[in-house]
Amino acid sequence: MRSMLGVLARIPLYFGFRQVGWPRMLPINLTLSPSPRCNSRCLTCNIWMKRETELRLDEWDRILSSVGMAPYWITVSGGEPFLFEGVVDLCEIAYRRCRPGIINIPTNGLLFNRIPEAARQIARRCPGSQLIINLSLDGVGQEHDRIRGVPGNFVKSENCLAELLALRKETPNLAVGIHTVVSVFNIDRLDQVAEYALASGADQFITEIAEPRVELDTVGLPITPDRESYDRAIDRLTARIAQRDFQGVARITEAFRIEYYRLVKRVLQEQRQVIPCYAGWASAQIYADGTVWPCCVRADNLGNLREVEYDFRKIWFADQARRARRSIGSRECYCPLANASYTNMLHHIPTASRVGMRVLFAR
Repeated sequence: MRSMLGVLARIPLYFGFRQVGWPRMLPINLTLSPSPRCNSRCLTCNIWMKRETELRLDEWDRILSSVGMAPYWITVSGGEPFLFEGVVDLCEIAYRRCRPGIINIPTNGLLFNRIPEAARQIARRCPGSQLIINLSLDGVGQEHDRIRGVPGNFVKSENCLAELLALRKETPNLAVGIHTVVSVFNIDRLDQVAEYALASGADQFITEIAEPRVELDTVGLPITPDRESYDRAIDRLTARIAQRDFQGVARITEAFRIEYYRLVKRVLQEQRQVIPCYAGWASAQIYADGTVWPCCVRADNLGNLREVEYDFRKIWFADQARRARRSIGSRECYCPLANASYTNMLHHIPTASRVGMRVLFAR
C-alpha cells in the first residue's frame, strides 16, 4: 500500500506550483463522478435530476492512464456510485493506472443487496488500496427517511451496514464509515445521529456541512445551518470524538475531521478562505460527461476530456485552468467543502502539525 510519506514529500512541490506555477503537478486528490443518477431524493441535493452522456469505461481508462500515479486519494462519487453498473471495473481501472493509497466511495445504502458484494470485489481487485465505504446517515429512523426522501431508507442502510461490517472481518483493506450531511433539517438532532453512529461498530463517523454547490444544483437553497447552531452542535460532536480511540486509517481521518470542524466554524464566521485552497492544484474532479473541475462547488469548466483525446494534462495545464487558479488563489471564493479541505489542511503547516500531533498522541 502506498505510503503517506510520498504525499508529504510532494507538499513543497505543490506549494511551488501554487505560488509560481512550477513545478507543474497533477492532483493528489481526485474525485471521479461516473454518473449523477441517484435513487435518493434528498432535501439537501438535486443531483438526481441530472442526466449526462456518461463516460464509458474505455474512456475512463484512457483518462486515468494520462493521470498516472499522481493521485493518492481517489473518491468515486455520484449521484449514487453503485447505480453505475461499471463501478467495480472503474475502481479496478483506477487502481491499475493510478495505484491510489485510498479509494473512498460514499453511498446511500439503498442497494443493500448489491453494495457489499461490489465492495468485496473492489477490495479484492485493488489489494494495495485502503477501500473506505461511507454510508450516509442524516437522521435516525423515520427522520433519515424524511430527509433522504425515500421511505424505508434507514432500514436498508442498517442492513447494508451489517453486511459491510461482516465483510470487514474477512477483508483487511476495507474500512466502513458513516457520513452525515449537517443541514437545517437535522442540526437540532445531530447528537442523536452521532450517538447512533458512534455505537454502530463503524470505523469512523464523519460529517460535512450542507452548502450550495453547482454540482448538486443547490445554489440559492437555504440548506446551510446558521453559525451559532452549527458551533454548538459541532462542539458537542468534537468532544465525543476526542473521547474515543480510533484505529488505522480512521485515526488519521478523525484527526483531520476535528480540524475540519474547526475550519468550518471559522469559514462561517469570517466568510473568507481561512487557509489557502489548493483546488485546481492538488485536488480536482472529473464529472460524468468528461468535464474537469477544480472542485464541485464552483464547478469551473476547465475543459472536456473528450475534446482533447482524453489527455488530462492538456486541460490541467491549459489557460482556462490557469485562470481558475488565479481566481481561487486570489481568494475570490470560499467554502467548507470537506473533500478539498483534506488537501488544503495537509498543505497548511500549522493545521497539518496539529493533525499529526493528534494522530500520534490521541487516546
